Amino acid sequence: MPARGPAAYGADVPDLPPRAGAGPASDVVSRLRAGGCVFAEDEAVLLLDAAGSAAELDGLVARRVAGEPLEQLLGWAEFCGVRFVVEPGVFVPRRRTRLLVREAVARAAPGAVVLDLCCGTGAVGAAVAAAVGDVQLHAADVDPAAVRCARRNTAGAVYRGDLYAALPAHLRGRVDVLVANAPYVPTGAIALMPPEAREHEARAALDGGADGLDVQRRVAAGAPRWLAPGGHLLIETSEAQAPATAAAVTGAGLDARVVRDEDLDATVVVGTVRT
Repeated sequence: MPARGPAAYGADVPDLPPRAGAGPASDVVSRLRAGGCVFAEDEAVLLLDAAGSAAELDGLVARRVAGEPLEQLLGWAEFCGVRFVVEPGVFVPRRRTRLLVREAVARAAPGAVVLDLCCGTGAVGAAVAAAVGDVQLHAADVDPAAVRCARRNTAGAVYRGDLYAALPAHLRGRVDVLVANAPYVPTGAIALMPPEAREHEARAALDGGADGLDVQRRVAAGAPRWLAPGGHLLIETSEAQAPATAAAVTGAGLDARVVRDEDLDATVVVGTVRT
């Protein structure tokens, strides 16, 4: 049986209350372990805390053992030290995406216009805003459930639509920092992903086309029309795909560099408007 757990596909492991002792908690731990959950003890504490009754707990454990992501069962995920609302079917923020946030924060001065494309829960843009303290935050996603989450998770403006088509015209040429955790899993590799992702997150949040870069190319091609002078485009990608992602960024007329963090197993391509 495949192992299940937040770390199985790179999500943050939530901060935990003190672990429960014997009794119902031990029964929950046993069921979770039998279901292949790697962090059974930690997850048991969270599920016990979330359940309002024994019947509700039984249902949550059964759904977790069946493969539903822990974060969707709890209704929240932790990312960069902040809890974000997560609805069923919405992409769960990954630990590796901390690099995208870190690189964006390094380039976002107070008052900057920040755009979070393919925003999902809105966690990336919200984390950037929390770290910088004073930005004009905008976000967009094609998925209505993601947009609902992002509107609850951020104080910025959130739009629904396909990439730049979702945005108001007044943002054109004004974006200082554009972050995009666009889908970059090749279509043929979706079946190899852990079931938490492939069965319970929107396909549009994962599938990047034949080589995984279809959406990234569209993001890169449209970015120069929306970036301010000296503005930056930051795209999360994989180490293997980084050269092709960088080529798409330079092909759009931006200077590109690749940033890699081995500890997070994370890669970001940074494009900058030439001045």
